Amino acid sequence: MRVHVSVPATSANLGPGFDTLGLALTLYNEVGASEAEGVSVAIEGEGATRLPRSADNVVARGVKLAYEAAGRRFTGCALECTNRVPAARGLGSSAAAWVGGLVAGNALLGSPLTKDALLALAARAEGHPDNVAAALFGGLTVSSASGPTVTAVSLPVPAGLRWVALIPEVTSATAQARAVLPASVPYHDAVFNVQRVALLLASLWAGRPAALAAALEDRLHEPYRLRLFPWMPEVVRAARAAGALGCVLSGAGPSLLAVVAGDDTPVAAAMEAALRRAGMAGAARRFDVDTAGAVSRVIG
Repeated sequence: MRVHVSVPATSANLGPGFDTLGLALTLYNEVGASEAEGVSVAIEGEGATRLPRSADNVVARGVKLAYEAAGRRFTGCALECTNRVPAARGLGSSAAAWVGGLVAGNALLGSPLTKDALLALAARAEGHPDNVAAALFGGLTVSSASGPTVTAVSLPVPAGLRWVALIPEVTSATAQARAVLPASVPYHDAVFNVQRVALLLASLWAGRPAALAAALEDRLHEPYRLRLFPWMPEVVRAARAAGALGCVLSGAGPSLLAVVAGDDTPVAAAMEAALRRAGMAGAARRFDVDTAGAVSRVIG
């Protein structure tokens, strides 16, 4: 049997929802998988020249993890990966790899593991649940972890909103972006973020996008990551001046995500121009919200 899996890119945090919110976007990695003796990995697209093609590949590790969780012996797999999610840009490439492997392995086994079980496995492998929850369930996900238990809820997003990701050519390691964060934050900053994340969810639920201008503000991670991305405030100002309701760091960066109610063309152009003025290359891409999450099917 051979299976095919499609898994979306994701943007985590959305400003104030640090390690909690994730948004699935219409950019996909694809995995073709079948059982085999030993592991082989063929890769096209992003990372084709540097990702491992052995059992060390994260997708292959995800397949193996699904077999182990289901209590089944893993002898190997043959994988064909088509990667479109740019790596180390804050768009969930690692989460897409773990989820793609786990969903592929589960499908090869006849899907004995529930999505909630896959979520717990993916969150443990990834280290936090925000990206993997969105990759699995699609839409805007709210997730939390309590020990080994991970809970996630997927929420609808108003269809009239447009999402623009500015993707610089430079990369950023998640570990480095986390290393600059403090061990504790001031009480008033914690209250500030609780207010904003609640307002963010309420504004999306009620269809009141104007409130996003205030709701997307953050004090828990973006201010500390400015030392890694000093050009970020200028791009955010340019996006807002061109009509964006808000513009936030996508995950651990360096990509930025802007939300627009209306024509997103001026916003995309303004973000690219601001990045160029900072002496950096990059491209703005427009995405809709993926509502399906990871999808598998048997192809033979």
